[in-house]
This record gives sequence, C-alpha cells and structure tokens, in this order.
Amino acid sequence: MSKSEQSREPAAAAPREASAAPSPAPGPPQSCALDGPAVGMRTLTPLSPVGRLAATVDRLSSEVRAAQAEAEGRALIELAKGILVARLGCGPAQAARQLAELAEQSRATPLEFAVDVINQAARDRMSEVTDAFLTATAAVRSESARDPGSDRDGGGSGRDRQPAETGAGSAAVRLRAAESGALAAGDTQAVADSLLEQALRPLGAVAVAIWAAGYDGSLTLAGSAGFSPAEATRWRYVPPDVATVARSGLTERAGQWITSLAETGLPSVGRHQYPDGGRVAVPAGTGGRLHGVLEIAWPAPLVPQPPQVVRQVEALAELCAHTLESYTPPNGAGQQPRVMPDAVELMDLADGLYDPALVLVPHLDAEGHLADFRIQHVNESFMDPAGRPRAVVSGALLLEAYPLAAGDSELFRHLERVYATGEPFRARRMNLTALVDQVALSAVADISVSRHGNAVLLIWRIEDETARLASLLQHAQRLGRIGGFEENLLTGEITWNGQLFDLYGRPRTSTPVRLEELAAHAHPDDAVAIGRFLRTLLHHRRPASAAFRLQRPDGVTRHVRVVAEPVLDTDDRLLVVRGAYQDISAQHWTEVALAATRDQLAHTEQQAIERNRLTLQLQHAIMPPAQTPLKMPELQVAVRYRPAETEQLVGGDWYDAVMLPNGLVLLCVGDVAGHGIEAATSMVVLRNALRGLAVTGAGPGQLLSWLNIVAHHLTGGVTATAVCGLYDPARRTLRWARAGHLPPVLVRGVRAERLPLVRGMLLGAVAEAAYEEAEVQLAGEDTLLMYTDGLIERRDRSVEEALDQLLTTVSPTPTTLDQHLDRLLTYSRSDTDDDTCLVGIRVG
Repeated sequence: MSKSEQSREPAAAAPREASAAPSPAPGPPQSCALDGPAVGMRTLTPLSPVGRLAATVDRLSSEVRAAQAEAEGRALIELAKGILVARLGCGPAQAARQLAELAEQSRATPLEFAVDVINQAARDRMSEVTDAFLTATAAVRSESARDPGSDRDGGGSGRDRQPAETGAGSAAVRLRAAESGALAAGDTQAVADSLLEQALRPLGAVAVAIWAAGYDGSLTLAGSAGFSPAEATRWRYVPPDVATVARSGLTERAGQWITSLAETGLPSVGRHQYPDGGRVAVPAGTGGRLHGVLEIAWPAPLVPQPPQVVRQVEALAELCAHTLESYTPPNGAGQQPRVMPDAVELMDLADGLYDPALVLVPHLDAEGHLADFRIQHVNESFMDPAGRPRAVVSGALLLEAYPLAAGDSELFRHLERVYATGEPFRARRMNLTALVDQVALSAVADISVSRHGNAVLLIWRIEDETARLASLLQHAQRLGRIGGFEENLLTGEITWNGQLFDLYGRPRTSTPVRLEELAAHAHPDDAVAIGRFLRTLLHHRRPASAAFRLQRPDGVTRHVRVVAEPVLDTDDRLLVVRGAYQDISAQHWTEVALAATRDQLAHTEQQAIERNRLTLQLQHAIMPPAQTPLKMPELQVAVRYRPAETEQLVGGDWYDAVMLPNGLVLLCVGDVAGHGIEAATSMVVLRNALRGLAVTGAGPGQLLSWLNIVAHHLTGGVTATAVCGLYDPARRTLRWARAGHLPPVLVRGVRAERLPLVRGMLLGAVAEAAYEEAEVQLAGEDTLLMYTDGLIERRDRSVEEALDQLLTTVSPTPTTLDQHLDRLLTYSRSDTDDDTCLVGIRVG
C-alpha cells in the first residue's frame, strides 16, 4: 500500500468519477482522447431556452455516466475490499473504511484506489500496463520540472501534473472494468460489448471483433460490437487461406496496426461502414498458444500510437484469449442469427438494383404456419406510394404496411406460392393498389418475385407510359434504321434525333442539314429525284418521298429513302415539315444481289435445258421409243424405250435387235452407269461397237469380252452392264451371256421364270474378263424378255423381290408381243425414275 501511495502525489482536484474524461497528456493521439462536453453547448447563453436545455442535457448525461461508472466499478471495489480483508485480517466493514481513508489520503477516487490495490496484489499483464503508463507520465513530469518555461509559477504545481496522473488512473480503471465485465460475461458476444464500452470507446474506437481460430486455419466471428447484425452475420466464418485483416494479425506476433483500411485492400468486417478508418489486429493467446485475434476499428485513419496504448490493446487481447479458451464454435443447432443469411445476401443484391425492391422473410404464427411476410429490407430506390420513409416500411409486416396486397391483385397469394414452391413469378402490367389516407391509389407495374433460400425478393417497376412509348419508338427506329426530323420553316429551327445524325455520319453537335441543301449531300445523278421531292413537298404542299444516294463526310455512300409531310396553319400557310429518313442500303444491295442471282439462275437453267435437249435428241436418234419391228418368219421382235421422267436424269440405257449377215439375230440390252451427256455418248460407243463386233460371227461371250476392252480403254473408263444373245431361227436356240446384268425372263404358257445365271463381270471394271455362255431351246409361242433395271428397281425392296414381282406381272401372256411390252411398262412398279429398255421376242 505504501508503494501505491508514494507513487501518487497529492492533487488539489476533487475526486473524479471513473467515467470522467481526463485531460490529454502531452502528445497522445487524437483518436485516443476522450470527448468532453460538446463545444457547441458550452457556447450557448445559459439564460436562453436552448442554453437551459443544453445545460440540462449535459447534467443528465453526466449523471448517467456517473451511475454507469459506479455500477461498473462496484465489482472492482468489492474485489479490493476482499484483498484488504485477506491482508489485514479485518472484517468487511473495517476494510471498507480503510479503503476510503487511504483513497482520501492519496487524493484518488475509491474506484481508482481499488484498482491500485488489485494491481499491487495481482501483478499481471493489466498491472504491468498501468505501471508502464505511470512510468511514462513520471518521465513527462520530470521533463517539465527541468524546463523552467514549463511552469509559470516556477514550481510545477500539482494542477499541472494532474492530467498525466489522471490518464494513468483512467487507463487502469478502464482495463480493470473491462476485465470485470469480461469475466462476468456469459459468452464472447458479451465480452465484445464490454470491451468496446469499457476500454475501447475512450480510445476513439467504434467497433470490435473477436475472432476464434480453428484448427484448419479458419476464423469464426465469436463476438462483435459496433457492427450491424447483417454485417456480423455475413462475416460469421472465414475459410482457411483467405487473406483478411484478422488473418494478417494472426500471422504477425506483434499484430497489425493499419493506418487506413482502404490503403491495404484487405477485406474485413465493417469494410463498407468504415472504409478509410484505422484497424488493429492483435493475436490473442495464452501460454504460447494462439486462440484467436482481437480486431478493433476506428472511424478515421489511425495515427501512430504511443507504447502505452499498444500495451493496453495487447492486455485486452490477452483477456480475450482467456475467453476464447473455452469457446466452442456453433454447430448450427444454436440460436438463429438476428438476420438470416439468405436475407443478408438478398439485401446486398437489392441495394444494387435500380428498381424498387423489398426483401421479405416469412412470419409464422403460433402453430408454425405462414401468416405474413416481414419486410426485412428496402433498397435505396424504394419509394413508398403512401410517402412514408423507408425506415418506417422496413421491419413492418407486409399486410400491415400494404393491406391491399391481399386484394384483387392477389400479390400476397403469388408471394405465398413462390415461397412454397420456389418457382419464380413474373407479371407484366400488374395492377398494384396502395392505401393512402384511406384512399386507394392504383399503379401499373411489372412484378418479379423469386425465392432465395428462406427469403423472398420482390421487385416492381412502375410503368411510365410516356417513357415506355418513347423507348418503343427508339427501338423501332433503331431496328428500322430510321431517323426522324422536324424543320420549322418560319424560325429555321431544325430538330434531328440521334439516329439521323448517325445515318448522316455527322457528330451530334453539328448543325442539321436543311431540306433545301439535301441535293448537296446526295449523288449528282439523284438531283432530279430530289428536286421533284422538294417541289411536291414545299410548293404543292403534299406528302412526298424519294430515294437517293447519300454521300456522307466519311466517304461512305448509303442508299436512303426520305418521307416527309407538310404541316399547315389555319391560314393554309406552310409552318413545319416533318418526316423521316430510312437507310435502305441493305435492302438495295439485297435486291441487286437477288437480281444478279436470278439472271445467273436463268442462264444456268437455260444451259441445262439446252444440254438435256441435245442429249435427248441424241438418244432418240439412236434409240427411238418404238422401233420398226424386224420382219422374220416364225419370229416376232419388239422393242420399247421409256425415258426418265426428269429430263436431268437422261441415262445410258440402250438396246439393239438386228439381223446379222450369218442369219443370226443379235439381241442385247445394256445400262451405262450415270446420267447426262457423258452417259449418253458412252452408250452410243458401246452400242455401235457391239454391232461392229457381232459381224465377226463370234459368240456372245467373246463379244462381251471384246466390249469390256472397249469400255475399259476407249471410253474414258466407264462401267456398264449388258446381256447379249444370238438367236438361231433355224434351230430355235438362244445362246446368251451377261456382264453383271439381270438375267432374261422366259414366258412359256402361263409360267414365267428367270434363266439360270451365268458368270459375267461388269463391263469396264477390269482390263480383261471372260464371260460364260448358256444356250436355251425355245418352243412355239415362247416369249423371251430382256430389260434394264429401270423396269423393276424399287428403293424399298431388294432385287430378288422385284424380280419375283416381275414374274407375276409377265404372265399370263397378252395376245400380241407389242401389247405384252406395253403392259409391262404400264404396270411397272419401279420408283427410281430411271430410263428403261425392253426387248422381247416370240417364237411363231
């Protein structure tokens, strides 16, 4: 006790309350000083009503602070009494008297003296900070004593030393009061509140956050004070490896003392509330183990702090560490946050919208059913139809603020459905009704309702008919490349819209072009059309239009159509001309391209028609559709050729039936691959070659071998199929061979059958090929048919099925051979639109 008494010098000042503001010692920062009574109140005249009111407020504030200080210090005084009871061996009443006498002797308040007793007994970090502060103030007093000019009285009175002593006593009281409040607190949130009110606000701080460090390097906001509930909820958890102010304080043993948060660029809680303020992040640990971080926020940039303040903050961090030792992070089953996370996120989203928006959270009745929605937040664009402030609407129940939402608009029903199903609701031109002074006012709006987690976002856009029509007109002009104008012929004032300036390629600050100067901006060849347009419009005073080529200043020529009408006054005088220009360049060049394409298509079509005509003429010249039949005893020969239905598909089918010099009859049909003039010319080559080779008297197999050489070497490598037969009228036998072609069909009586296949390769496929021959004996009334695939081929059937269908068609045999061939062509089921050759013989 004696040491504590000797460390204090008598002071003339009366005892002070613990919450009274000490005078600042030389050099402490502005952010650390305690605020005294408002300067403005002290300058008021005491006799004026405002002065009296200010004095009353000042007196009541002092009484409140004194009462708070007394309540906060009662626990410290009781603790000091307990220490005296233990040391002096006296009772509580005697210890109280001893404490009061010693406090009076040392010229200190009972609370300050009680803190001295506790510091002397505890010798902990708090007492070390107080001793350091006392040492610093003693050094200031010694310096003042050595400086003669520092004391006008020459002796350095106790009144001059009082600020330093008071600062030391106040710091000790603040720290012990904060410690007492923290020990009495039930959770870290209460600890944060106590630290801010007891120890940090006197230092100029406005907010505090206590972070608990996780084993994985994450940070959990265990408690905070001075930040909004929404901000605290948003920052309730920081994942590992995320750089924040608190994490930087966790990694630095001495902590982080940041002058301005904006200069670091680090995110932190309350960044939007105090963007330029100072920050301090000090690690909170005990026994070599870090349990978390103490983060303190100032509203303004933080100047460098003296060592005494730094040690005070470190002592507070150590106090937080003892609290964090027993802290358990919530697992989600605890108390719900004051603002739901879904609503917090929506609040940020709503604040970024330009349309009015409300964030709604469900309000349940006693049975847990949805009864209403609470308006959790309204954004800055919100304007209440009833003219109420945003603060009045925010926090109210929806049906209390807008009872007609449950009316004809069924807005509340839509909100219920969105909340229940999660399906968004959109409505155009919905009628909203608000009750203003018992008068229902309606407005038309576009509505958007969406659910986000457990919250609902309601957005509406009140329809402005004028703005809507102006926007519609603007988009129509943009899409149609139309620019409007109006020219007052009396005043000379010309009005252009922005689209017309763009059409002319002129800046919007330039002077619009008068109608009479239009020819100077057009192609010279369009001067006549423009002159006719102006005469009709200005002289005859009738609406007019014209198309011309606009020559822009940038050298680009645009095809433009101008339409205008005159506006006359009551005396039939021309006042105003208004109209529009339309850029028709795309339409013009499209029409030019279409005209050129049509010409090219017509030319190409004409060429194709001429080519097909020549091909068809060539084919018909060689193979007429109906050839004069051969005149032979005991034998009828008939041929048919059916061209393709489409002229572009003129093919290479061919036939031949001719009497040879040796008395045999050459019968053959063939099909050259492909269509067009190339197939037709190749067919001519093969048909004539076979005729020439047949006069040699060789058999059909040899003839096809020679014809294969012709197809492979002399026709440019074409491929073809063919069947070749030599009929001997004397013996009534047919020797035949085939080169990849369909076999002949023999009709005998009421039965039709295919001749057995003989081996034979496609013509032109290889350089040399051998072809097998077969011989068939014919009898009287027998009919033999040779044909190309155009007679039977179908896309939906195989060749075998098509051949079977042919066999049912060829029997029974009609009266004459010509009728037989015509019947086959008529009832042919081919769907390939290919040309067809058909050769038939009947033995007499």
